[in-house]
Amino acid sequence: MKTDIEIAQEAKMLPITQVAAGLGIDEDALELYGKYKAKLSDEYLKKLEKNPDGKLVLVTAINPTPAGEGKTTTTVGLGEAMGILGRKAVIALREPSLGPCFGSKGGAAGGGYAQVVPMEDLNLHFTGDFHAITAANNLLSAMLDNHLMQGNRLGIDPNQVVWKRCLDMNDRALRNIVIGLGKKTDGVVREDHFIITVASEVMAILCLANDMKDLKERLGRIIVAYTYDGKPVTAKDLNAVGSMAALLKDALRPNLVQTLENTPAIVHGGPFANIAHGCNSVRATKTAMKMADICITEAGFGADLGAEKFFDIKCTMAGLKPDAVVLVATVRALKYNGGVPKAELAKEDLEALKRGISNLEKHIENLQLYHVPVIVTLNRFTEDTDAELSYVKQFCEERGCDFALSEVWAKGGEGGIELAKRVLATLSEKKSDFTPLYDNSLPLKEKIEAVCKKVYGADGVIFEQTAIKDIARFTEMGFGDLPVCMAKTPYSLSDDPALLGRPSGYQVTVREAYVSAGAGFLVVLTGTILTMPGLPKSPAAERIDVNDDGIIEGLF
Repeated sequence: MKTDIEIAQEAKMLPITQVAAGLGIDEDALELYGKYKAKLSDEYLKKLEKNPDGKLVLVTAINPTPAGEGKTTTTVGLGEAMGILGRKAVIALREPSLGPCFGSKGGAAGGGYAQVVPMEDLNLHFTGDFHAITAANNLLSAMLDNHLMQGNRLGIDPNQVVWKRCLDMNDRALRNIVIGLGKKTDGVVREDHFIITVASEVMAILCLANDMKDLKERLGRIIVAYTYDGKPVTAKDLNAVGSMAALLKDALRPNLVQTLENTPAIVHGGPFANIAHGCNSVRATKTAMKMADICITEAGFGADLGAEKFFDIKCTMAGLKPDAVVLVATVRALKYNGGVPKAELAKEDLEALKRGISNLEKHIENLQLYHVPVIVTLNRFTEDTDAELSYVKQFCEERGCDFALSEVWAKGGEGGIELAKRVLATLSEKKSDFTPLYDNSLPLKEKIEAVCKKVYGADGVIFEQTAIKDIARFTEMGFGDLPVCMAKTPYSLSDDPALLGRPSGYQVTVREAYVSAGAGFLVVLTGTILTMPGLPKSPAAERIDVNDDGIIEGLF
């Protein structure tokens, strides 16, 4: 069986100019990054504004398991299938982070015969967007520490610096550090921290900004520290906005690539969903909706994280109204939720399936809270039995969901025809009445409780003292009307990764909160979630190489 990278390297890619031409895009509207990648020009994006909006379809999933679900693979395959059916569809995805590529999760370009290419470029440096975000973030850090060194005109308290440096790599040793050691000229000694780039507020800002004006206004609102008398200090106060925007000028433009079947894909932005808001850029989604009849997008991790934030943060903030949701699951993952070890998932086990399907059930209920039509798709594996498939189909239909099998991993677009037809039928037969989970005018504490109780299924929320003080402080500062961005483990509906299926009788523990004033949301840390991951004992980086012909091997 060929690996994902082997399949991708055998792809017959078209020059990106030809892919663009199929959408009616002139070469003058492209800023080329080699033969197979391009950014869309500001002039073209402006021209698109007069076009009507296409339908918006979100692809999400159950909680991820070691068995695999295939959310991005399904997104890509569904887009390819739409093309086979003669429908004008554009896929809108997030850019992969280097952290998982060299860690344990792998890349994020799809898999099998439903991938976005060029796979190596996409998973590594791509068009440099993440590097630009990292540079802008760390420029602000450098200007902040320089301000402290050069007299501290604003009266910043070094013990109340809240802005962190970032790096797009899993590097646990940088979570808590001390800087400024050495000579007096080496800076002010203080404790500092690193987060992974995908958790940076600059990433969130880039993904939520409508244009350069909006980007600069958001950058200016970033709170970097507090003065000795407790007043916030912003990036605007440090005169950092212009230079940060200069670094982000090109990164703000969406990237155009293609799938293995030459279906257009816009890949732009990439916040993680467990520690950030988990969606590709607003510009990318809106652009895809203007370019095509159907925009197929995805949100990170399971529906409890990515979809919730897509609805309650991205859609609410950007004025988007999704028309349908595709919820991805696998029989293997459901049996894993039912207590079957990974090594035994190939065996038929209806009793375990019946136990584990409670996870899917809760995600269906959650998505229905938003009044958007739901289509459940099973990403089919060869060892799945007819009895298992029939049970899941009946289970979903009894709960008011449309259902379709997907075989896009093995068959590409052809394997997604059944799903594509079901999505098209849903779009024509059922009306979305999208409604966010909560009203932003509610107090912060109530919004947090709404997500924890309604989406996660918790009995209640335990607010630690630090969190209580944080919430009170930010409410007093005028941030009470912001949506909440929950930082939580992706592996469970709860804040405990060991609780599989549909946990009950538990409470979510909220440790602390901090405001992302530029992005426009309050980040809420639950359980033991970390904003700088670490590498596993045997990271993927140990198995990635470049052969004598310059071909990358081992990337997955």
